[in-house]
Amino acid sequence: MKHYLSLFLLCAMSILQAQSIQSPSNKIILNFKLGTNGQPFYSVNYKEKPIILESALGIKLKEKAALDANFEVMDTKKATFNESWKPVLGEQSSILNHYNELTVSLIQKETKVKMNIIFRVFDEGVAFRYDFPKQNELNYFIISDEVSQFNLTDNYKAFWIPGDFDSNEYEYNETKLSEIDNSKIDMNNGIGVKSIPGKYIVQSPLMMKSTSGLYLNIFEAAVVNYPIMHLNVDVEKYKLNAQLVPNAIGDKAYLQTPCVSPWRTIMISDDARDIVGSKMILNLNEPSKIEDTSWIKPMKYVGIWWEMHVGKATWDYAGSQNAQNSVTKDLLPSGKHGATTENTKRYIDFAAKNGFDGVLVEGWNVGWEDWFGNWKEEVFDFVTPYPDFNIDEVTAYAKAKNVKMIMHHETSGSVANYERRLDRAFDYMKKYDYPAVKSGYVGKIIPRGEFHDGQSMVNHFNFVARRAADYKIMINSHESSRPTGYSRTYPNYIAAEAARGNEFNAWSIGNPPMHETILPFTRLLGGPMDYTPGIFEIKMSHYDKSKTEQVHTTLAKQLALYVTMYSPLQMAADLPENYEKYNDAFQFIKDVAADWDESIYLEAEPGDYLTVVRKEKGKESWFLGAITDENARNSEIKLDFLTKGQKYKATIYEDANNAHWKNNPIAYKIRTMIVTTKSKIKLKLAAGGGTAISFEPIK
Repeated sequence: MKHYLSLFLLCAMSILQAQSIQSPSNKIILNFKLGTNGQPFYSVNYKEKPIILESALGIKLKEKAALDANFEVMDTKKATFNESWKPVLGEQSSILNHYNELTVSLIQKETKVKMNIIFRVFDEGVAFRYDFPKQNELNYFIISDEVSQFNLTDNYKAFWIPGDFDSNEYEYNETKLSEIDNSKIDMNNGIGVKSIPGKYIVQSPLMMKSTSGLYLNIFEAAVVNYPIMHLNVDVEKYKLNAQLVPNAIGDKAYLQTPCVSPWRTIMISDDARDIVGSKMILNLNEPSKIEDTSWIKPMKYVGIWWEMHVGKATWDYAGSQNAQNSVTKDLLPSGKHGATTENTKRYIDFAAKNGFDGVLVEGWNVGWEDWFGNWKEEVFDFVTPYPDFNIDEVTAYAKAKNVKMIMHHETSGSVANYERRLDRAFDYMKKYDYPAVKSGYVGKIIPRGEFHDGQSMVNHFNFVARRAADYKIMINSHESSRPTGYSRTYPNYIAAEAARGNEFNAWSIGNPPMHETILPFTRLLGGPMDYTPGIFEIKMSHYDKSKTEQVHTTLAKQLALYVTMYSPLQMAADLPENYEKYNDAFQFIKDVAADWDESIYLEAEPGDYLTVVRKEKGKESWFLGAITDENARNSEIKLDFLTKGQKYKATIYEDANNAHWKNNPIAYKIRTMIVTTKSKIKLKLAAGGGTAISFEPIK
């Protein structure tokens, strides 16, 4: 009898030590086990084929025993979750959140420290996080490293940028995993602050494709009170390890139980459309903590911004534009300052005439003469306008025209200064009825030694969104850490840049034609991007004959980006006079929506092309955007997404026959046709080109 009891207990323990869980569709299986030394491992199969080989899990602590071995399984729990929720703003009016969950409760034999590992398996991927319950054995602790591994089966093709602790504004590299090498990157790329810790460290999200046509994406979700995770790549064995961004003294995270880590995510599919259309990252974040969201609204805006990038105007009052003048006497106007009262009125007039919601004004406040490059702490006070910007007059004029003003807070990386002044800055915005602010973090961070992607800065970016919610202010952060779905929890975090935006085309080597076909598979998985599309005068020689820089797209592709690059905050970034010059093409920007009931990804291949169609929120209008890389492309699109029995007027904005992103970028044509759900449209995209289509119902 004792023999059978012992055998039964042994079998029960074996079952407990090894667990499996499947996705709702049963296509994905996640396996968990403890190794012989009590170390946690997981593996993932897709359609019965191994995708993630046995990979270690765990956390290393400073001055405490590492939580990466000597565990026993105390308990396991399984659950299923299936709901739909409605985002305040989004690509669709309702999002399905359906997954199976496995919670493994561990206890370390010697220390008696408890740690749970929570796994969630969705139809498009898996996620896991570490959960540290409240306990006497672990209270305050410091993370020195994270052991999370992703051991791959193949030398995947990867779309990667360096694992820079301070910047995500790189152009993407398309190579095999074995060819990743940061030392080979041209660093003359326009990025002001660079902090790359090693040759083989890349940023997540990392988009990959196998030789057999399988798509894989490694990312993270719900980064709260924790540093950003990059990936350290073993280029010979195709093993990826979590690389947390350190703070100024080398520690990774300061925590107190109860607490959790962010989710580590792996998206898997043999159809790229499943990756680019996934809402898994949003689903892994907490629901909105803002009860009244009626003030959170989509905005289309113009602004005093691009004219500074092309050299027509300056941010600073004195007109030097070198950002490092130590001013010792009264400022004298040069006539080149962009943010004047009269110029702002011109933009307000343009916005009112063309139906735009807001006007952004950069360079309105004192401090731009000496703001960058010297690690200066006291730069801007966020409440003092230049002498030629009359904020009372501007506010009254905008109100009379029914146009909202968008505030600009450049911090120059001096977060210490910004946080001290934040409430006064928000009070100032409320006084003058500014509903939204664009923040900037150009430069090295203060407190000195901190990185843009460290725990302290993650906390800062999230804090600003939370504090702004108290004031009913919407946030659009630039030069921030890349979003990981926090906009679900605080939907007033309406957009972010956090990648290489359109501005780099004005004064650097720019963004190659494939750039915009990769971003939806990487940066945009975590949240909307303020890419600032809509540049019509493609070549910078338009402003200065000696310049060779240009936007690396056709004009038609700039239109398509309003659909392919999702954001509820969309800028018509070019100058008013350029839109008036090409007024027929400008009509699409005026018409296109910024908030949607439905989005359907029709064609998708990272680095090559993307076609998406979206239905405007609360209306019957649809908009389509199709873009390609440096290669011309032909396609035919079925319009079976349209409402049956309804006729539509399709207005097609497309590349001219002789268009080319470099040789003839402004060549476009516009045609119209009557279509129904049974119709098809042939698309002809030039090299670096695109097509934008509006479908308006015929009453």
